[in-house]
Amino acid sequence: MARPDKAAAVAELTDKFRSSNAAVLTEYRGLTVAQMKTLRRSLGENAQYAVVKNTLTKIAAKEAGIALEDQLFAGPTAVAFVTGDPVESAKGLRDFAKDNPNLVIKGGVLDGKALSADEIKKLADLESREVLLSKLAGAFKAKQSQAASVFQALPSKLVRTVDALRAKQAEQGGAE
Repeated sequence: MARPDKAAAVAELTDKFRSSNAAVLTEYRGLTVAQMKTLRRSLGENAQYAVVKNTLTKIAAKEAGIALEDQLFAGPTAVAFVTGDPVESAKGLRDFAKDNPNLVIKGGVLDGKALSADEIKKLADLESREVLLSKLAGAFKAKQSQAASVFQALPSKLVRTVDALRAKQAEQGGAE
């Protein structure tokens, strides 16, 4: 029978897996308390970084319906639970790992899909959601401007053609 404290820890981790958009598993061996504090700040407001027990985390992930490979649970593990923009947190982890080689990104999960460490690094290379949305809005605006100029060009071209026909008829009428 499971101890009540372990059952509570599994339930809490299960809730975190279910309520987060993404979770990134890392190995933190060799980081100081001050470095861990800096790491937590670098993840942004929408992420929670927690040191976890491998067995309990594996059980919680399974209960949350997330299939993670057993190799992710080797060595000391900490999980960044992301409730907001996963790109921001992935960038924070990547940048911190560049400065502190003791932090190793093992893998994770995004919207229920397992991600490798390389896929998380690719996610970190993306621009933030706000930047991508603003670029999309700019593209839509440019297309609307192009359409407006095309629709404006048609009547003005028609007017110029009619004026040219009138001028030609007046010229032909005056020549006779």
